[in-house]
Amino acid sequence: MGLELGLLGIIGLALMIWAIISVFNSAASTGAKVLWIVGILVFPFVGFILWLFLGPRSAK
Repeated sequence: MGLELGLLGIIGLALMIWAIISVFNSAASTGAKVLWIVGILVFPFVGFILWLFLGPRSAK
């Protein structure tokens, strides 16, 4: 059971890092970026899911 939880933790951490990098690369204002990053860090899985559906898209 410990190995599975460890793998889930690593996957969750990787998803959070990916989300934060995507927020940095988005076209959102600085204030919006800060709020999204704080939300992702304070509420890791909920923040990630909210960002995935509602967050700013990357500027391409």
